[in-house]
Amino acid sequence: MEDATSGGAGAADDGSDTLEELADADFFEDDEEETFIPFKARKARRDTQLLAQLAETSDVGATGDDFKTSYKPGRYEEGWLLSSLRSFYDQRLIRDVLGQVKGGKEASVYRCEAGPGADADGQILLAAKVYRPRRFRNLRNDKMYREGRPVLTAEGRAVKNSDQRIMRALGKKSAFGMEVQHTSWLMYEYTTMTLLHDAGAAVPRPLAAGENAILMAYRGDAQRAAPTLNEVSLDPDEAAALLDEVLRNVALMLQHDLIHGDLSAFNILYWEGAVTLIDFPQVVSPHTNENARALLRRDLARVCDYFARQGASRDPDALLDKLWTQFVDQDSATAAAAANMLR
Repeated sequence: MEDATSGGAGAADDGSDTLEELADADFFEDDEEETFIPFKARKARRDTQLLAQLAETSDVGATGDDFKTSYKPGRYEEGWLLSSLRSFYDQRLIRDVLGQVKGGKEASVYRCEAGPGADADGQILLAAKVYRPRRFRNLRNDKMYREGRPVLTAEGRAVKNSDQRIMRALGKKSAFGMEVQHTSWLMYEYTTMTLLHDAGAAVPRPLAAGENAILMAYRGDAQRAAPTLNEVSLDPDEAAALLDEVLRNVALMLQHDLIHGDLSAFNILYWEGAVTLIDFPQVVSPHTNENARALLRRDLARVCDYFARQGASRDPDALLDKLWTQFVDQDSATAAAAANMLR
C-alpha cells in the first residue's frame, strides 16, 4: 500500500507525475470495448483522454485562497490534493503541507506541519495519505480482499444488507456504488490502524480520516521520511530482533481476526532502530475469506525472504502452521464447542 505513512527516502518533493506514469496500464484503463489499435495511436488517444480527465479533476473541490501550502503540487495534482486535505486544515489539524514523501498509483503521502487542533503527542510533523481520484485507481484485485468483509460507511460502521440503495448501487457498480466502495476501502485502513494502535501494534497512530485522506503520525524528520525496509541493510543481530517484532505484529493482527494481506519489506518502515507496519486497506479476516491462508503465507514468505538476506532465517511454512493453529484453528474449535454447548 502503497501507504505508506511516511514513505521511503529519495522521493521527489515537487509532486509532479509524468504522463507516462499516470497513463500506465495499471493506473489508467480505457473502458471502451477492446479493438486492435496501433500502439502509437492507442497511446495518443490515451494521453488525450488522460489530460482531459486530469484537467477536470484539478478543478474539483476548489479550496479558496486561505489554504496555501509551502509544497507546490503539480499542475494536475493541486485540485484533488487541496480538496482532500481541506477538512484537516479547517479542523486545524494541519497548518501546512511541506512536501510529498511518497507517490504511488493508489495513494501518495505528504509531510505536513501539525496544527494546534491535532492531538499529536508533541509531534511537529504528521503524515497525510491521500488517495488518488477514483477514476485513476485500478484496484483490479480488490475483490479478493473484499470477500467476506462488510462494506464500511464513512463513520466506520458496517453497511446493513437491508440497505437496498447501497447494495443496489454496489451491484450495478454505479458512480455512487464506486464512491461507497472507495470510502469502505479507505475506512478499512483507518479503523484497522486505530484498532491495532490501541492494541499495542507497531503502526502509525491515526488522527483523522476524511473523504479521501487519512492523517496519521509521521516517521522520519524534516529532511527525510523513514525508509522502507527494502532500502535498509541490517546486521544479523538487529535483523533477528526486528523479525521477531514483525512476527509479534502479525500474531497480534491474527489475535484481532486480521491478516495484512500485502505485507513485505516495501511497507514496513525503519526509523531509529524500530519498525512500523503500514498500508492496511486490504486487510482480510482469516475466518471469512477463502484466500486468507494463502495471503498469510505470502505475507510470511515475503517478510522471511527479506530477513534471510539480512542473516535472520525463519521457515515461513513452519510459521504459517504455528500461527494458523494458534489463532485460527483454535478459534474455530472454540467457536464450535461453544455452539455445541448451546444445542
